[in-house]
Order: sequence, then C-alpha cells, then structure tokens
Amino acid sequence: MENAAETTQLLESPGKKPRKRHSGILRYPAVRQLLRFTGVGVICTATSLALYALLRQWIDPQFANAAALIITSVMNTALNRRLTFKITGSRKRMQDHLNGLIVIAVALVITGGSLGILHWFHPGATVTEELWTTTLSGFLATAVRFTLLRHWIFRRARHV
Repeated sequence: MENAAETTQLLESPGKKPRKRHSGILRYPAVRQLLRFTGVGVICTATSLALYALLRQWIDPQFANAAALIITSVMNTALNRRLTFKITGSRKRMQDHLNGLIVIAVALVITGGSLGILHWFHPGATVTEELWTTTLSGFLATAVRFTLLRHWIFRRARHV
C-alpha cells in the first residue's frame, strides 16, 4: 500500500523545517480540511450564485443552475485539490477532475431537485427565491461533496 507522501506532492519543499504541530481542535486533519474547504466553498458559492443570476436573465432556472454548477465545478475541484487537500502534482489530476464532475452531478440533482420542488409549489417564483432555494439546498450538496472528496477522490491526502 502506498503512503500518502508517495501519492501526493505536499506544498512543503525539501529542506524546509517540519510542519508546525497543531494543538487543540486543529490537531485533527479533518477539521483543518473542513476549514479550508469552507473557504473554497464560499468563493465557489459566490461565483456560482453570480453566474446563476447573470444566466437566469436569458435561460430557465434549471439550465442556469446546471451551467453555473458545471462552470464552477472545475474551479472548485482545482481549489480543493490544491488548498484543502494540499495536492500540487499533476499525478491523477485528470482523474480527480473527472471524479469531481461525478460529485457535481450529485450536487446538481440536489439543487436542481430543490428548484423543481420550488416551482412545483410556487410556479411564479422570483430569481431571489430561486437563489435562496439553491443556496439552502447547496448546504446539503456541500456536505455530500466534502464527504465524497475526502473519502473517495482525495482519500490519499486525508492526513494533511
């Protein structure tokens, strides 16, 4: 079985001092990853909402949601790969992005489903109501995304 150092290139360069030991709750890698993941998520969510609001002027809610999620998916996977899980090498980059598209499909089902439910109960929903709906359902999608990224796509770097 390969160890994580063999499968990832960490942001440290050779010859640097060993990493600082974390104390308290930050000693757990999952907590540090969750904090970094949250920062990436804020950036990607803001980008996705802005794209949705922009695209919604010309296309229907489902297509605007799908386009915004797909566009930000590539950015999200790249940022999580580099910042959350500290993977900088090109090894498995394409596979990580392909798997990231599968994960975004799950998010699309969750957020698209919430839009479908909103329009079923309230056919005349405004763009603001659609944005709130996708944002709230995005929280569930985000929890699912973090779990899949940590335990499936980037499991080789869970220790950082």
